[in-house]
Amino acid sequence: MSGRSLRLVVGDDERDTVTTLAAILADEGHYVMPVYSGPGVLAEVKRVVPDAVIVDIDMPDISGLSVARELRRIYGDLSPLLIAISGKFVGETDRMLSELAGFHHFLQKPCAPSALLELLAPLASRAPRPAPDFSATVTRVPEL
Repeated sequence: MSGRSLRLVVGDDERDTVTTLAAILADEGHYVMPVYSGPGVLAEVKRVVPDAVIVDIDMPDISGLSVARELRRIYGDLSPLLIAISGKFVGETDRMLSELAGFHHFLQKPCAPSALLELLAPLASRAPRPAPDFSATVTRVPEL
């Protein structure tokens, strides 16, 4: 890895996916915060101000799409890099919905580690993200 270590939130209700991605990303020198639910992702993002959020679209409670919409509501154009991952919703419509929700990128599971690392690489040469003003509370966003 060249550049600085990134702060990354990896969210998926499939623990094996989170464990695998966390191991790959940590091996590259990044700080990884593993979480297993949509509410967990929102809480962790508020706590650590990550450079990027990698989140499964299909999670119980709050979907990845709702997570992305909420992060865009909070951060606006200054949101962390949002990367959707999905093994279930992989059609063109699903990719379009993820883009409309605010994701910057979409990867199909299982994704090649090199594809994920390539998306993260430009962030390592940038300054760390400043903490946003969280005077507004994070609220539950209704599903589509």
